[in-house]
Parts: sequence; C-alpha cells; structure tokens
Amino acid sequence: METTWQWFLWLYKTYGINLTVFYNAYDRHMFFQGLTMTLWMSVICIFFSVVIGIAGAWLQGSHLRITRRIVYWYIQFFRNTPPLIQLYFFYFAVSQILPRFPDASGTMVLPISNFGWAVISFSFFAGAFNVEIFRAGIEAVPTAMIEAAESLGYGRLKAYISVVFPLAFRISLPALGNNLVNLVKTTTLAYAIAVPELLYVSAQIWSEEANVREMMYLLLFLYLCIIQVMIFAMDRLERYLRIPGYSI
Repeated sequence: METTWQWFLWLYKTYGINLTVFYNAYDRHMFFQGLTMTLWMSVICIFFSVVIGIAGAWLQGSHLRITRRIVYWYIQFFRNTPPLIQLYFFYFAVSQILPRFPDASGTMVLPISNFGWAVISFSFFAGAFNVEIFRAGIEAVPTAMIEAAESLGYGRLKAYISVVFPLAFRISLPALGNNLVNLVKTTTLAYAIAVPELLYVSAQIWSEEANVREMMYLLLFLYLCIIQVMIFAMDRLERYLRIPGYSI
C-alpha cells in the first residue's frame, strides 16, 4: 500500500497533480475521517427521515383534526424553506434556548453538538418529503385491499402495518429513492456549521495545500460513487420487493 501512496507523490512531482490525501499521512487521515463522517451522517439521516415519513403518513389519516393540522404545518414548514436556513435556525436559534450542562472539564456546553443539529435538521427536512411520498403510496393502494383487511377483523393500525404500508412502501420506492439521494447531497450543507464532513475537511486541505482543482475533482468523483451505490441498492431493493402479478 505504501508503494501506491508513493505513486501519487511521484504523480505530483512529475505532472503537478497534487492529491495530498493519498501521499500525505495527515491529510489522508483527515480526509478519510471526513468521508466516514459523511457516510455515517447520511445513514442516520436516511433512517430517521424514513421513520418520520412512515409516522407522518400514518398520522395524516388520524381522526383528530389537530393531529392532521400539525402534520400539515410540519410539511409546509420544512418543504417550503431552504434546508440551509433550517440548519441555521436549529443551530443558532433553537440551540440558544436549551439549558447548558458542564462537561468533564467543567465548561458549560450545549446538550446537542453541531453534528446532532445537522442530523436533526436534515432528517426533518427529508422526512417532510417522505411523508408526502408515503401518503401518495397509501392512496395508491386499492380500496379493495383495505376493505378485505377490515372484513377479516383488522383494526386501522393493524391493517396499516400488515396490509396498507407494505404495498404503499413498494409503490413509493422510486420517489423515495430520489428523495434519499437528494438527502445525501444535502448533507454537504453541514459544512456551514463546522461539521467535519467530506466537504469541510476538503476545504481545510485545499486551503493549506492550494490544490483546489484536484480536491474538487476528487469530491465530485466520490459523491458520484456514493450516489451510484445508493441507486444500485435502491434498484435491487425494488426488484427484491416486487410482487409477481401485482402492479399499480
């Protein structure tokens, strides 16, 4: 592996292509930490946004008007405001009204870190779109399916879990995949509150090494690879969950 790293050093000395993240141990460590942070943040945000979408779609069918209104205004707020403004709102406004607690050194700190606020903000942002995606999927489930479940004695919640949602999830997968891809790309906004993700650490590297061109090529290539893996996984999931003889 060391020979490979040295090849990138030779590439720089010979052709001026300065990819320090490969031949410089410090830059390499920082860059791969940023990549790990991006992947970890993306996984967490995807999980919580899907949970929010499932719960919100269920609550939209509530018999309580106030519950439906809360979900409605949640969707309106997060769909109709820029994600960067939402991130700033959570980090600079909401965080200031929370109580502070002493850390191990006695310094008073906020209970939620900048990484935590990024996860919260992006999860709520993507979750609002997921609610509408799952709602559309639920509405596409044939009424006969729901009536058949009710005739078997299923309550609303049991019918939702056992019949309605499994079918709605399959119907929603193409739109859900698009939204989750956008969510992963949106995580780059965490740069704005100093979360050490891929873009943030890359900016630190190119400010020190003056290799903006090379780092931008590398960033574009990495995000293209990440998104392609996601698209492949979602396509495989669609094929796996496809029900023979059932189509909408």
